[in-house]
Amino acid sequence: MMFSKTLTGLVLAGLVSFSCTSHQDQKAMDPLADKAARFVAAPITSDTTRLSPGNREALRLLIEAARVMDTLYRRQVWSGNESLLKKLEQDTTPAGKSRLAYFLINQSPWSQLDHNEPFIDGVPSPRPPMANFYPEDMTKEEFQTWLTRLPEAEQKQATGFFTVIRRNADSSLKIVPYNVEYAEELGRAAQLLRTAATATDNASLKSYLLTRADAFLSNEYYDSDVAWMDLDSPIDVTIGPYEVYMDDLFNYKAAFEAFITLRNDEETAKLAMFSGLLQDIENNLPIDPKYRNPKLGALAPIRVVDEVMTGGESRAGVQTAAFNLPNDERVTAEKGSKRVMLKNVQEAKFTKILTPLAAIVLGPSQKDSLAFEPFFTHILAHELMHGLGPHSIVVDGKKTTVRQAMKELSSAFEEAKADISALWSLQYLMDKGAIDRSAEHQMYITYLAGVFRSVRFGIKEAHGRGMAFQFNYLSDAGGFAYDEASGTFTVDMQKIKPAVRDLTALIMTVQAEGNYAKANELLERYAVMRPPMEKALKKLEAIPVDIVPVF
Repeated sequence: MMFSKTLTGLVLAGLVSFSCTSHQDQKAMDPLADKAARFVAAPITSDTTRLSPGNREALRLLIEAARVMDTLYRRQVWSGNESLLKKLEQDTTPAGKSRLAYFLINQSPWSQLDHNEPFIDGVPSPRPPMANFYPEDMTKEEFQTWLTRLPEAEQKQATGFFTVIRRNADSSLKIVPYNVEYAEELGRAAQLLRTAATATDNASLKSYLLTRADAFLSNEYYDSDVAWMDLDSPIDVTIGPYEVYMDDLFNYKAAFEAFITLRNDEETAKLAMFSGLLQDIENNLPIDPKYRNPKLGALAPIRVVDEVMTGGESRAGVQTAAFNLPNDERVTAEKGSKRVMLKNVQEAKFTKILTPLAAIVLGPSQKDSLAFEPFFTHILAHELMHGLGPHSIVVDGKKTTVRQAMKELSSAFEEAKADISALWSLQYLMDKGAIDRSAEHQMYITYLAGVFRSVRFGIKEAHGRGMAFQFNYLSDAGGFAYDEASGTFTVDMQKIKPAVRDLTALIMTVQAEGNYAKANELLERYAVMRPPMEKALKKLEAIPVDIVPVF
C-alpha cells in the first residue's frame, strides 16, 4: 500500500532524482535539495495474506480513517496550514512541486529537522509555539492568569488533552472541546470506524472501534483507551489524539495521529516476558522508595507490529519506531500502558541510517559491535520505562502530574528519562540473570551510535534535546570517550554503568519532586551542542537522517 498518490509521486520522484543527477546540479534546480536529501525512501512491507475477508475490508476502511487524521493534524499545526496546502497543490512548476513534496514530508511549512524553521515564504517564523491549540495572540501569562480564575473542573478541561482555547466575542478566553472544534472531520472518522467494526470478525477490534467512534463524538476517551488496552486482534490500530509534543506552550494539547498495523505474533511472543518483570524493575528503581509505585497497573501488553499506514502526527517528519500509550494518567494508573514496537520501521532505520552512521562515529575497536537486536530491545525498554517511575505526584501539597509540573520541559525530560532508564533497566535484568548478558557490550555501543541518530533530529525537538542531555552528562562522567585525532567515540564499560544509574536517579527524582527549576537548569547545562558532537555531525551530513516510508 502507498502514501497518498501526491506524496508518492512527488517525494519519491525527488528522492530518486538524487541518484541520477549530481548534488550540485540538483541543488541548482531545487533549493530544497539539501533538506530533501536527508530523507531516504524505504520500502515498508507487511503481510496481509493471513487476514480474513472481513478484516481486509476493515483494514481498507481504517486506512481511509488514517487519512482523516492527516486533515485534523494539519489543522492543529497552524490555522493557515490547510489553505497553504491547497495553494501549493496548484503550483505545477518544478519549484512548486518541490515545496509541496517537502511540505508533505513535514505536514507543514516548517522543517522539523531544522528546529521548525520555515522553508516557504510568508508563514510565521518561528513556528507558532501555541500551534493552533490557542489563539495566536495569546501569551502564557494571559492563559495562566485566566486559568487561576476558573473553577477546578474547568481548570482540568483547560489544561486537558482534548480541548482548544479560543476567544469569545469580547476577546476573553474560552474552552472548546475537540468534538465541537473538529465536528465535521471527527464525524467522518467515526463513521469509518463504525463501518470497519461491522466488517471485522474480531470482537476486541469491534469493541475498540465502536468505543473510539463514540469518543470522537463525545470527547470522552476513557472507555476507548481501556478498550485499546484490551485489543487482541491481527489488526492493531491506534487512532485519535495522543501526543502533546506540538504544544510548545504547555505540552497540554494532544495531536491527532493514526498507526494502522498488523500484529507480528512471532516477535510479540518473544518479548511478552518483559511484561512480567515491570513491577520488579519499579521496586528497584534507583530512587527513594517513597517515589516508587508499589502497585503498577495491570501487566503492560507488548505488541510487535508491522506498519501498514500512518496518519496525522505519526506521518510528519521523523518516523516513529515505537510508542507507549495511552497518556491519560487515569488509564495508566488502572490498566498500565501498552508498548507497540514497529518492527519493519525499525529495521529500515537500522539498515539505512544507523549502520552507515556507526561506521563513521564509533571507534575502530567498537564499530563491529553494532547490532540490530540491542537496538530493537533498547527501543522496547524505552517504551516500557515511560510507564514506570513518577507520574501522579504532589507538589506544594497539591496533587498534580509530572507532565503538568514540568510544563513545556515535560516532553524532553520524559524522553531523556525513558532512554537512560531503559539502559539501567536492561543492565539490572542482566545482573539478576533475567536476560542474557552476552549482548551487554553491544547494548551500550549501539546506544552510543543511536545518540547521533537522535541528535540529528535537532536539539530543540524533544527526543534530540533529551538525548543531548544524556550524552553530555555521560561524557562528563567518563562513560563516553572522544578521540580528537580520529574524531570517533567509544564506550568506557567501567564508567558507563554507574553514570547511567546516577542519571536515572537524578531525572526521576526531579520528576517526582515536580522540580521545574531543577529540570530547566539541567537542560540548560547539558542539552547543548558541544564541539566534539558538532564535528561528528558535520561528518555525517551525507547520510540521510530518516526514512520516507513507501507502503
